[in-house]
Amino acid sequence: MAERKGARRRADIPKQVLIDLNQGKIEARTLAEVLAIDFAQLLAHALPEIKSSADRLLPEMGIVARMREGGSILVETLGKKGIDRCATHRSDTVRGWSACAMGQWPGLDVAQRLDWVRGLADDPNAGVREWAWLGVRGAIADDPVRAIKHLKSWTKDASERIRRFASESTRPRGVWCSHLEMLVNRPELGLPILKPLRADPSKYVQDSVSNWLNDAAKSQGNWVVDLCEQWIAESPGPATARICKRACRSLCG
Repeated sequence: MAERKGARRRADIPKQVLIDLNQGKIEARTLAEVLAIDFAQLLAHALPEIKSSADRLLPEMGIVARMREGGSILVETLGKKGIDRCATHRSDTVRGWSACAMGQWPGLDVAQRLDWVRGLADDPNAGVREWAWLGVRGAIADDPVRAIKHLKSWTKDASERIRRFASESTRPRGVWCSHLEMLVNRPELGLPILKPLRADPSKYVQDSVSNWLNDAAKSQGNWVVDLCEQWIAESPGPATARICKRACRSLCG
């Protein structure tokens, strides 16, 4: 059976698809489908044992706020085993709540949180992978140096998803999240992650590395230019050239 194509607009989501999304029977394929999900219904169907908390997932909340609230509910109502169970749920949104819960569970340092969320960082669903790094972004912001040290080994992983996570989760500015001010001001601290990925064969990883450097270029443009010149000299090839071209796009525009 061919994989279902997602709707690009909420108005185009078939009625039965929306029902199945709200009941946690299928994954969302597009952002429009994610935004259309009734989180309260989904919680009640996917996790009926905690459905009394569904009224906390208000539709007027932004998507990031609703995901974090979903994570909070899991932390308050389920143990670690329950959160791990959610990490394998059929619904990508429920798996995303699990990622947010992993970032909020008390008493863990950043390395422990990263290791816990690693499976979701390698999830086949792109949306879940985004929630994985967003879920632990706060812990990374609290201790970016230790996070970078821990993620360095991830840059050698066979999975392009894990390699990308190492870069994407530590972007100085990022998307839908607060800035990592230490890296905004001192992007060289990110080199233990960036350098091993400077010639990565995966465009999925290349895009993240170039976006990382483009973030840095907004405050440390000369550093990015010098680094790219160094990389092209030391590691000539199409992957490095593509990364560097995209890294400097804001400076050239």
